[in-house]
Amino acid sequence: MTETTAVRQPPAVPRAAWNALIVLMAGMFMALLDTTIVNVALPTIRLSLDASEATLSWIISGYALAFGIALIPAGRIGDRVGHKWVFFTGLLLFTVASAFCGLAQSSLQLIFARAVQGLAGGIFVPGVTAMIQLLFPPQVRGKAFAIMGSVIGVSTALGPILGGLIIEAFGDENGWRLVFWVNLPIGVIALIAAAKILPAGAEGKQKAGYDFVGLALVTAGLIALLVPLIEGQDKGWPAWTFVTLAVGVLLIVAFALWEKHIEDDNPMVPPHLFSHPAFTGGTILALVYFAAFTSIFFTISLLWQAGLGHTALESGLVAVPFALGSIIGASQSNRLSQRLGRTVLVVGTAMVAVGLVWVWLVFRQVPAADLTHWQLLVPLLIGGIGSGLFIAPNAQFIVATVDRSEAGAASGVIGVMQRVGSAIGIAVIGSVLFGTLVITSNDPAQIAQAFTDSAAHAMAVSAALAVVAFALVFVLPRKVDAHGGPPPAE
Repeated sequence: MTETTAVRQPPAVPRAAWNALIVLMAGMFMALLDTTIVNVALPTIRLSLDASEATLSWIISGYALAFGIALIPAGRIGDRVGHKWVFFTGLLLFTVASAFCGLAQSSLQLIFARAVQGLAGGIFVPGVTAMIQLLFPPQVRGKAFAIMGSVIGVSTALGPILGGLIIEAFGDENGWRLVFWVNLPIGVIALIAAAKILPAGAEGKQKAGYDFVGLALVTAGLIALLVPLIEGQDKGWPAWTFVTLAVGVLLIVAFALWEKHIEDDNPMVPPHLFSHPAFTGGTILALVYFAAFTSIFFTISLLWQAGLGHTALESGLVAVPFALGSIIGASQSNRLSQRLGRTVLVVGTAMVAVGLVWVWLVFRQVPAADLTHWQLLVPLLIGGIGSGLFIAPNAQFIVATVDRSEAGAASGVIGVMQRVGSAIGIAVIGSVLFGTLVITSNDPAQIAQAFTDSAAHAMAVSAALAVVAFALVFVLPRKVDAHGGPPPAE
């Protein structure tokens, strides 16, 4: 009886592992905070730097794209040489780039600094998931992933709130710069802690070669896809935008064929990762979900400030219900996923879909003059709870299907799909929002209604993507086995 009881008890985890998790979460918090904190600063950046509509999309999408480009090679390098110093290097570059973002004197400078910042985030984030996989035994790993899910959901949702508070306190001209500089003290503390606390030698047994051809193909392909999506609306969709989109698709296909060709010679993305249905389905799900999820803050921030004339703080406060919902959902995600398996992901995506459809209906039915944040409280709370329920278990289900030594590569692929989804989501939503915006006078009431109508169109796209994500979640396995691996083959 005693032996049975002992076997069922989760293994003891050294305090050093939990201390390492705190450091890793500090980095994750910074990277994901910067995906949304800038949203509330966009109207002030637009005035301060005389930025165009395409520039606003590039500030968000450029960060996400650079982030995504770096994830796969950074994950592979971490698997080979150890994740500690890859994490440290990326975090250092991210902190420095944050300083330069705040110092930017033109749109071009800010876009470049944001791209470097995103690149740095993509360097250190794969090490977070990989080191969780390596530091925690399967029986406890779910709890660590649940903490990561809480950090992802809360940092993403709190971004608009913190940005609004900073701009409210320091004014439009200096506030948007301090939105970037808030990373500096966190980054310095995290760097010191990472050097002292993170364990070295957490590498897999990988070959020494690097897939530069694969990196070049996937980078060129992603850029070719994103440029026309962002610039097309501003330029009137000339012929080159469609040609570039086609080239982007061909480059991504070429990348896939190249990876298959060098499958036995250490490719950047091992093709056999996609032999797992859960992994393949999960990567597609990640792209669609993040396209729906990240873009809602872009839409709401521009509507609330540029359209309805509210302050950055008032715009940020609209996201409070989503942030609280994320905390609630993420705190319960591990326990529920152990009991319910995939059902918790189904419930989570369903709640996000319901929340976004509800927000769309509010924008569509409520006149701009009567629109308040109270009408969005319940749908955003529902969506936030669903997001919290979804993010951590989803990562656990997908990463657990691959070999431990390839945890960095797997997390890199998942992260790329998330970031590319975010970038594409912002690009498409930006095109819809600005493409349907028709302002015929300087009358504030007419401007408000025009922005509300355009926001309804943009939110319809986000809601549709959320519904697609709900349908895709059924491709994931019903359960992850007790050892944190894939379910047995049926």
